[in-house]
Formats: sequence, structure tokens, C-alpha cells
Amino acid sequence: FFSMLSRIVLCRSFVAALTLLPRPATASYFSSTASAMSFTTQRDGSGTVTVSPKNEADQSALVVICHGLGDTAEGFLDVAERFAASMPHVKFILPTAPTAPVTMNMGMAMPSWYDITGLDERSNENCKGILESRDRVVDILAKEHESTQLPYNRMVLAGFSQGGALSLWTGLQLEQKLAGVLMMSSYLPAAGKFTITPGLEDTPIVHLHGAADPMVTFAVAEKTKETLTATKGATNYKLKSYPGLQHSINMNELADAMEFLQSVLPADDSCKITLKDPSEMSVKELKAAIRKAGLGQQARGLMEKPEFIQLLKDHRDGKL
Repeated sequence: FFSMLSRIVLCRSFVAALTLLPRPATASYFSSTASAMSFTTQRDGSGTVTVSPKNEADQSALVVICHGLGDTAEGFLDVAERFAASMPHVKFILPTAPTAPVTMNMGMAMPSWYDITGLDERSNENCKGILESRDRVVDILAKEHESTQLPYNRMVLAGFSQGGALSLWTGLQLEQKLAGVLMMSSYLPAAGKFTITPGLEDTPIVHLHGAADPMVTFAVAEKTKETLTATKGATNYKLKSYPGLQHSINMNELADAMEFLQSVLPADDSCKITLKDPSEMSVKELKAAIRKAGLGQQARGLMEKPEFIQLLKDHRDGKL
């Protein structure tokens, strides 16, 4: 029992580590000043958290971050907000996995992207639920593309542990090519069922992994790289280790993750999303957009639809 329990604790260890991470006073990677001004954080009531540019018209990229086993979207919110402070053109979507029994953890129910029956290669082929989780991530990307015309090559899938495994498994089997895949303390699940979509072999993959990880060992990370590059055909795979780091993250890893995201998703005004014209919105849509933009104070006293339209237009035009 205690062996199984320790695995659960390890899965959640990075959340505790985040609360201990110091917030740098400088703006070299994360800007506390910008964090208070450049983005808004919203929860949809179903477990999904979204961190968006305060002026949604400034968005020109998307990162979907999937958490690890036993965690929720809230566990990675601090990281997303740190990233958003330095990348004000990026929208971050953090979904929460469904709660389901996990065989490896004695059938205990917890948020999980798929079932894990064991840590060996044979057990790793049994990932019940991974197809449904893949479809959910694909749906997030598709909705963003359809609603804003944001191209797929301005999107990144990222994740920690099981969430990183899902990101890899999903990102390289899409029909469209992404800007990249970011994995932290992760691995390739269900390798026997995994095939890279032709044309996606050179998708940038960055795999950041603790050298002292006792759960997803660095040997597993090396095996993942070998399988992807030697067997599956990936040609743009970078694996980096962090001495002494266990199944968690630290500031050095976050800095490297930020560097990767900035390299594949640089600010580009030509890729800004297409938004619905305020004059074509219903009053309900206008109020929702105003609330999302944090314009509640400015909207006080407004009664007529044309007033809401003008407020939102002025906000998008940078006049406020």
C-alpha cells in the first residue's frame, strides 16, 4: 500500500514544489509587473482554466498545458501565469483530466488522462482512455482554430508527466503540424500504437527531465528519445536533464521551457486572431467579452447596446 501511495505523492510533488519557487525580482524570464496587467484568468466551471491576453485581440498563439496524474488544471496555473506575463500574445488553456480509477494506484479514483497499469514497457501499452483524452485535446485545438482562425503552426501542446505523454502522443499524430511539443518528466505511452503522421517528423520536441526522477526515470526518458528518433522517425527531438531533480520542476527547467516557447511562438502581429466584430455580437456576448477583458469598472452605468459595443471596440483598439 505504501509503495502505491508513494507513487501518488510523487505525481503531485511538483505542485508542492511550485509553491516554494521564488518569484524573481527581475524580468529576465518572468515579470511580476506584467503579470498584474497583461492577462486575465478565467475558470469555466468544468475544470478548465484559461489564461488569456487582457486584450484578446492581441492573441497570436496558443499553448495547451496538460497536468500530471492526480492533479488538476489549478496545479499548473502558476506556471501558465508566469509564462503569460512574459508572452502577452499567447493564450494558455489548462484542461482537467476526468476522474477515473487508476490500476497502478490500487484502483483509487483520481484525475487521470488514461489508466496506468504499471511502469514497465508491457504495461505501458495498456492506456485505457488515451483515445478519449486525445480527442478532447484535438477538440480544444480545433475549436480555437475554427473560432479565431489561429493556424495550427501557432499552437503548442505541453504537459507534465502523464500530461506531457498525452501531449506527445496527440501532437505528432494530428493531421496538422504544430509549432512544437513540450514535455516535462514525461515519456511515450502506448508506443506500439503510436505512428507519426507523415510530414510531422520535424515537429520541434523539447523533453525536460529530472536526472534523479524515481518514478519516470531518466532511463525511460532516454528510451523515449531513442524510440522516437530511431524507430518512429522524429528528427527534431531535444532531451535535457537536470541534476538532482526528481519528479518535479525547478526554475532552471521553467526557464528552458520558456525559452523553447518563445522560440517556436515569437510575437507575430500577422498571426493575430480574428475576432467577431462587436457590432455583430448579442448583448450577452458583449457582456461576456467585457467581463473577460476586465472592463467591469468601465462598464458601470452603461445601459445601451451601442455603449457596450463602443467600450469593447475602444479596448481592442488600445484606446483604454
